[in-house]
Amino acid sequence: MANGYILIVDDEPDIRHLLKEILEDEGYQVGLAENAAAARRARAARRPDLVLLDIWMPDEDGISLLKEWHEAGGDPCPVIMMSGHGTVETAVEATRHGAYDFIEKPLSLAKLLVTVQRALEARALAQENSGLRRQVQPVFEPVGRSEVMQRLRGQVLRIAAHDTPVLLAGPAGGGKGVFARYIHHSGPRARGPFVEVSVASLQENPAAELFGHEEGGVHYGLLEQASGGTLLLDDVADLDLSLQARLLGALESGTFLRVGGNSPVHTDLHLIAASRYNLDQLVGEGRLRKELYYLLNVYPLHIPPLREHAEDVPDLLNYYVDHFVRTDKLPYRTFSVAAQNRLRNHPWPGNVRELKNLVQRLLIASAEPVIEMKEVEAALGLDLPDLGGGPIPVSYSLPLREARERFEQDYFEHLLKEYSGSVNRVAQHAGVERTHLYRKLRSLGLDPKQFSD
Repeated sequence: MANGYILIVDDEPDIRHLLKEILEDEGYQVGLAENAAAARRARAARRPDLVLLDIWMPDEDGISLLKEWHEAGGDPCPVIMMSGHGTVETAVEATRHGAYDFIEKPLSLAKLLVTVQRALEARALAQENSGLRRQVQPVFEPVGRSEVMQRLRGQVLRIAAHDTPVLLAGPAGGGKGVFARYIHHSGPRARGPFVEVSVASLQENPAAELFGHEEGGVHYGLLEQASGGTLLLDDVADLDLSLQARLLGALESGTFLRVGGNSPVHTDLHLIAASRYNLDQLVGEGRLRKELYYLLNVYPLHIPPLREHAEDVPDLLNYYVDHFVRTDKLPYRTFSVAAQNRLRNHPWPGNVRELKNLVQRLLIASAEPVIEMKEVEAALGLDLPDLGGGPIPVSYSLPLREARERFEQDYFEHLLKEYSGSVNRVAQHAGVERTHLYRKLRSLGLDPKQFSD
């Protein structure tokens, strides 16, 4: 598989074709543009992972083009400037407008290849750190030694070598995202991007977020950002039917139109879908297009709830203790045998997510070296009660506006937990318009992505 797509912009044909030959020998895909206008067209037609941009060109200089791209925002890629007549001031200006590096002509082959490699590595790191992949999680082999987990890992290793669509089914909080990342990092696209799309977290214009748009410049959508890698599509049934049809067409043909665009965009990705719903039932109810379901369901993989492989609880406890000690600098604590046994017999309605949150809570609560069963019992008792059947307590000493806001925050937080962050479902339950609900959630400081699987 190619290491990435590089766009070369230079008005000298000999340099363009020499660079193309060198980079293709290194396994990169390469596009060419002879001037700024051609560069704009090439960049709009396909999202590059890196641009090699000459400064001095007859129609428009490279610095002006770099500035235009930098100010447009969107999903920027690293740009390496090239010039045979560069100055310190030119290099400084290029850096100020977002250039990754500046190399002089005649080009040193060794320096060129090292700079390209470092730029692509920096891009990959920036994508993970900035959350491009939507709530990046540490990549690890799914934890557990039970027969269930061994069987699932074996299935993943068999299917990861192929680009066959995979449908991960199972209850919320069961670890579907972990298995999706395991599939990605076990296959040939491991060096490519991993983009996670939680449909529940898409904002007011899901079409623009998925497919990109061309209003005020080219803005790459999530499908293009996943090109060359893996797209995890979480709960596609939460899309409206018109968007489902548009997505189906894009996945079947490998091409789509950006919002406001009229030129087909090509994408190449491995699709993994995940859902906590019974998709057969949603198809029967007309909420999920049958053709899209058939496309997603080529290889179904069921991720069972934690209670069905409770023997993995001790290993998960140890894993998350190490995780929070390493990432959050929390004190290291161990679970007594009695505490572990109590948790093995807990029903885990929130699955692995509930266990993870419990571990974090216990590490914060005390610095004592051993977590005993009494402390576990107390922590389990702190779980939020079911608010569906009774009133939510509000202090009558509060002013009306503050009391109403307190109630609304508790109310919508409860619904987001119940529907695992699905704004569509919360809007339907609450009887409010989706756009209005987004504004309300923002005003209350609630992020639906925090409640998604």
